[in-house]
Amino acid sequence: MIIKVEAIIREDRFEDVKDALNAIEVNGLTVSQVMGAGQSRGYKEYVRGSAVEITLLPKVKFEIVVSSEEWERKTIEAIKQAAFTGNVGDGKIFSYELRSATRIRTGEEGYDALN
Repeated sequence: MIIKVEAIIREDRFEDVKDALNAIEVNGLTVSQVMGAGQSRGYKEYVRGSAVEITLLPKVKFEIVVSSEEWERKTIEAIKQAAFTGNVGDGKIFSYELRSATRIRTGEEGYDALN
């Protein structure tokens, strides 16, 4: 089974999450800077005396593909512990099964494409 774990976290927790994933030897990952809004729906900021509503907040998105449910659990737990602040906006983690994976260079598929 191939599983993709996606985590959207606060920007200031990026290094902590990256270090936590390195500590459990998760090597392959993709990281993107993204914008989003959840329950908080942003905030108001005053620019040159005018109120400006900031509705999308900067976040960091991790995308990690793992080869088993055991690795899925380990990866999610590492992210949860490293990204946690206890405040609104800590983020979300999603995981889902992938149908296939192919290494372009060699043509390897499935589990072999991940190693």
